[in-house]
Amino acid sequence: MKVIPAGSGLRVECGGESLISSAGAAILLSTARVSGLATALADGLAPWRSSRSTHDPGKTVLDLAVAIALGGDCLADIGVVRAQPELFGSVASDPTVSRLIEALAERPEEAIAAIRAARAVARDRVWAQRTPFADEEQVVVDLDATLIGAHSEKEGATPNFKRGFGFHPMLAFVDHGQGGSGEPLAAMLRPGKAAANDAADQIRVLDEALAQLPEHLRSRVLVRGDTGSGVHAFVWHVHNLGLEYSVGVYGRQPVLDALAVLPKQAWRRALDADGRPREGAQVAELTRWLPTTFTGWPPGMRVIARRERPHPGAQLRITDHEGWRITVFATNTKSGRLADLEVTHRLRARAEDRIRALKDTGATNLPLQGFDKNQLWLELTQLAAELMTWTQVLAWHGQPARVWEPKRIRLRLLAVAGRVITTGRRRILRLSRRWPWADLVLGGHRRLAALT
Repeated sequence: MKVIPAGSGLRVECGGESLISSAGAAILLSTARVSGLATALADGLAPWRSSRSTHDPGKTVLDLAVAIALGGDCLADIGVVRAQPELFGSVASDPTVSRLIEALAERPEEAIAAIRAARAVARDRVWAQRTPFADEEQVVVDLDATLIGAHSEKEGATPNFKRGFGFHPMLAFVDHGQGGSGEPLAAMLRPGKAAANDAADQIRVLDEALAQLPEHLRSRVLVRGDTGSGVHAFVWHVHNLGLEYSVGVYGRQPVLDALAVLPKQAWRRALDADGRPREGAQVAELTRWLPTTFTGWPPGMRVIARRERPHPGAQLRITDHEGWRITVFATNTKSGRLADLEVTHRLRARAEDRIRALKDTGATNLPLQGFDKNQLWLELTQLAAELMTWTQVLAWHGQPARVWEPKRIRLRLLAVAGRVITTGRRRILRLSRRWPWADLVLGGHRRLAALT
C-alpha cells in the first residue's frame, strides 16, 4: 500500500489576508501594558530619542524583547515582529535597531540602569496585582554562574575552566516556589576566565537583585547559592544586610575533621522535597564539632552535612567518607527542623531550571561583537523572560501553564496563528477554535483585560 505523506498535494500560495503567525504574542503586549513596562521603558529611554526620530527607543527595546520571547536569538530576528504590523504596529528597521544598540552601548551603565528601573517598576506592579509569594513567606534569591560559549573572537570572550571559550556570567533569580516558576533579577556579564566564587561579583549581583524587589519584601530574603557563594566576604555581606543565607561549603580540612569526630547518633533521616523520608539519605549538624581553625565566619552560622549513597555509576570524591556522598552547607536560619533546612538548600537546584529557561530565551549565544552590547543583549533576554513569567503570574494563575517553561509556552500559546478582522469599527484578532490551547489564550486575555 502506498503511503501518501501528510500535506501531499497541498497547494501553497501567498495571499493578501491579514494573517498573524504569532498571534499568541498579543498576550505579551497586554502584559507589557498592564504591568506598566511599555510606559516605563518609553520614559526611561527617552534620553536616547533624537528630535527627528520616528521610532521610540522604549518601544524598540520592547519589540526586541518580544522577538526574543518568540524564539529570536539575534537583533535581525526583530523582522518577525516587523512583518506583522497589524499586531505589533510600526517596528524599527534593522539599521535603526543597530543604531539604537550602538547608542545605548556608548553609555552602557546609564542605559542598563534605565532598563532595570523599568523592569523594577513593572515587577512591583505585577506582584501588587498577584504576588507569587504567600503572606510572610520567605523570598528566595538564588545566585549561580553559567558558561556561555562563543564561536568567534568577541570582546571579553576567554577560555574557561571547562576548556571552552566564551563568557561566564553571574546570575540571580527569584524562586516562585513549587507552584510557580521564577524570574531573573540580575545578570552580570563576565569573561570566561572569571571565577565562580568571586565575592565582589556576587556582592554586586546580589545588590542589583535586591534593588529589583519591591522594597517591603527585601527584609524577607533568603540568599541561596552553591559552594561558589560559600566565601567569607560574600557571607559577611549577606549577614551585614540582615538577611538569611544558605550556601554551599567546600569540604576543606576543618569540615573533614568535624565529620571524623561526629557521633553516629547525630545523623538524622533526610526528607524529600514533599516532606517524606528519603531512603538512604541522612543529615547532621556539624557546628559544635568544628575545630577552632574554622574561623572568619559571621556569628550565628550553622554548618550542616548531608550524606547519601551514590547512585550506581557515580564516582566518589576525595571528600566522601566510607562510601557516602557528602555535601555541606552553611546557614544562619535559626528555626526549623534540620531536615527541612537541608531540603530548602537542596531546592537551590531550581536555579539550574531558571538558567536553562533563560538560555532558551536568547541567552544560549551572545550574538554581538562588543562586550557592552552583549551585556545589553543579556538585559534584553531577562526582559523577554520576565514578560513570559509575568504573563504566567497574571494570566494563568492556578493553571498548568503557570509552571510551563518558555519552550512549551512558545510552542503551544505564542505560536498560534490568527486573523485580524475589522467589524463595527473594531479590530478583532480571531484564533482558530480547533487550536487545543485556544481557550487558555483567550482566558489569559480576559484576566489581563480585567486588570486594566
